[in-house]
Amino acid sequence: MPCLDYRLSRRAMLGAASATFMGFPLRQLLALEGTSHPQKAEHVILFWNGGGMSHIDTWDPKPGRPTQGEFEAIKTSVPGMQISEIFPELSKQMHHCSLIRSVAGTQGAHGRATYHLQTSYSQFPNLIHPGFGSVVVHEKKKLGDLPAYVSVSGRAPRSGYLGQTCEAYYVGGPGEKDPYLSFPADINQERGNKRLERLAKFNSRFSSGNTNETLKATQTSIKDAVRLMRSPALQAFELDKVPTTTLNRYGDTAFGRGTLVAKQLVETGVRFVQVNRGGFDTHSENFPAMRNHGEVMDPALASLVEDLAESGMLEKTLIVMLSEFGRTPRINDNAGRDHYPTVFSCFLAGGGIRGGTVIGASDENGEQPAERPVKIPDLHATFCHALGIDPAKEVMTPLARALPLVDGGEVVSELFA
Repeated sequence: MPCLDYRLSRRAMLGAASATFMGFPLRQLLALEGTSHPQKAEHVILFWNGGGMSHIDTWDPKPGRPTQGEFEAIKTSVPGMQISEIFPELSKQMHHCSLIRSVAGTQGAHGRATYHLQTSYSQFPNLIHPGFGSVVVHEKKKLGDLPAYVSVSGRAPRSGYLGQTCEAYYVGGPGEKDPYLSFPADINQERGNKRLERLAKFNSRFSSGNTNETLKATQTSIKDAVRLMRSPALQAFELDKVPTTTLNRYGDTAFGRGTLVAKQLVETGVRFVQVNRGGFDTHSENFPAMRNHGEVMDPALASLVEDLAESGMLEKTLIVMLSEFGRTPRINDNAGRDHYPTVFSCFLAGGGIRGGTVIGASDENGEQPAERPVKIPDLHATFCHALGIDPAKEVMTPLARALPLVDGGEVVSELFA
């Protein structure tokens, strides 16, 4: 029998910190095992549900358990996959969608949890880390005249040390024209263009020989704004030409209109759209609030997934729905659920994600991760993987310290076919 003392185990290989193979660290190669995947995602639509959305009342129902609450679990288009009854239309599209039911958070306060979920980093007093949307537009080439990053119905995270060019363009009322992208009512097109020409000449003389970077950035912003004002692609922000039947399918609500605008924007080339919706901090009267949320979100999400699948855009568009944490499995004395970061869920579709997949599980009452815990940086590493972005790529910060785009994390490789 041969001696086994010289057999190199995986543990021993990992212990050899300096070991390499063909110039690559063995630690890095082993971490990437099983994650080879051709990039498919070109765009992202992130639905951010502020306040902390209940996982049990949405993606991870617990029928028959004391934590179930008022909602029943319903069947979906995927055998064995159930979701809450508040999503009857979306249940028919779940073969295009996937769920992670074992997200393991660490922050129970709104601000810190939001920061962690949207940046992958914990808050640091002297540094602002960029939100994931800023990471995407920093790493992916801009397409067309429209801003690469658009935030609808609410503010997105700051771009931090990635700079002004990675900030989000803010849209207040989805479908409404931006008054800042047209001349004032008392200035016609001809007069407005002459003013812009004079401004360009003045700026050119003023900046001649001036190497100030701030001045250059300002001129770039002005040129981008003028190009956007004159671009026919601006129609992607508007809903005037959308058929009434389509608007009714999505829902003539702020969320429905925002979802339609997000669809139009990615179809026009926008890289990252964040659609914001609040009202999920349901410490009291959780169930009527969640039912109302379902009535608004269900038709919009279902229509978006169905339409992008039919057009072929779903393969190129990663859809994510997240909130800063879940809610307590225990129902409190006010018929509400409280903050609960220990375990919650993430909804995904498109962008090369394998539809009809459930990753991980919470325990029988939805209190702890029972299978395949997924950390917050794991989510970001997975999103980057879908987009062909290296999450370990380092960027220099104002503190003269190089930081990776994602704070560690491993790709949830089971999501990819």
